[in-house]
Amino acid sequence: MRATATLQSADSALLDDSSISNNGPAAGHRHLAPAFPIMSQKDNSQESTTSLKGSSRDESNGSTSTTTSSLTNAGPSSDGQFWNSTQRLAKKYRTEVAASASSVLSTMSTFPLDSVKTRMQTYKYAGFVDCVKQTYHTEKLRGFFRGVTAPMLSITAVRTVSFSIYQRSKYAYSDWVKRNFGFDVMSHVASHGSLPNFWTVATFGAAGATAGSCITLIACPFELTKLSAQVSVLMADKKNCLKPGSHAIAASYQNKGTLKTMGNIVKHRGLGGLYTGFGLHLTRDTLGTAMYFITYESSKQLLTTFGGDGSHNNPFAVLIAGGMCGIVSWALIYPVDSAKSIYQRNSLMYTKGEKVEPVKIRFFQRNMYRGLGVSMARSCAVNAVFFSSFEFLKKRIKAMDDH
Repeated sequence: MRATATLQSADSALLDDSSISNNGPAAGHRHLAPAFPIMSQKDNSQESTTSLKGSSRDESNGSTSTTTSSLTNAGPSSDGQFWNSTQRLAKKYRTEVAASASSVLSTMSTFPLDSVKTRMQTYKYAGFVDCVKQTYHTEKLRGFFRGVTAPMLSITAVRTVSFSIYQRSKYAYSDWVKRNFGFDVMSHVASHGSLPNFWTVATFGAAGATAGSCITLIACPFELTKLSAQVSVLMADKKNCLKPGSHAIAASYQNKGTLKTMGNIVKHRGLGGLYTGFGLHLTRDTLGTAMYFITYESSKQLLTTFGGDGSHNNPFAVLIAGGMCGIVSWALIYPVDSAKSIYQRNSLMYTKGEKVEPVKIRFFQRNMYRGLGVSMARSCAVNAVFFSSFEFLKKRIKAMDDH
């Protein structure tokens, strides 16, 4: 285009000079020299060619520069879009993301206490210290982490699903109460200086029971596998066998990983064997999860109100409420959990079709509370770590910029 403009400008100038030169004497005007020397056709052609070449180089360079710039900017722009999409996704599912990460942290840090609790429930020890000493003597440090893979998978999955169901159920029940009774549960809880009442306790309890009953389907096979791994060495001891011939079955569970243990359960008890003790597990999780969330939400509300802090995510309130919910829920459902553990342990020594004697739930009977102190200490630590991490991560994810 610049070459065309140059040629048009040169032709125009030539025409103007020619007109002045031809008309000058006849019109009585003085002859004017052209504004620039008139070039020969050859020179003009060369300049035009040079101009065209220069223009082509400039346009080509401009195009290359633009393309290079576009390619250079494409990378950061794509990365930025990907990061923004990831942030938006994380913010949308912040409850699930925070619950998963916090579950891994809390499970790993407190698993040895869970292992000691299970051993004390299913076998007799003089006490906590005796259990720790005997476990370390026979199995070393590895014994305290035996079976950790199963709960790492199950607890992370269970807590993620549980919290997701709980959050949705909580708002669904709150909306139902508001529509039918005119009381806004969530607004009441969020208001400064509020205290728990019937509607808040009922809403949190119903949401917790819903979550607990749903997660049993996921948790039961993994928890049975964990229990098998934790007591496999004790089951293999002949003096602990319940009937003649059960030693071979019990010994087959020893020193196996999570998937191999599951396969062994299926081999001896069929596919349904993975859900051994399901009724007791369902009872424990439904009641326990209801009490768990009632205690957590109500304790956090009380601590926030009496602490004079308007923020319902106060770190101190979250830490104490998290520890409290573990203690209270285990104190309520511990006999149910003991009956479940004993029944599952006994079942592992029987093959499919053989009758396993049911284990009755006996509240306020001493043998049903063996290991309660360890369980409460473990649960307090687990949930204090879990909720502190959960609330912190959820808050940080929510505060992320997504632009």
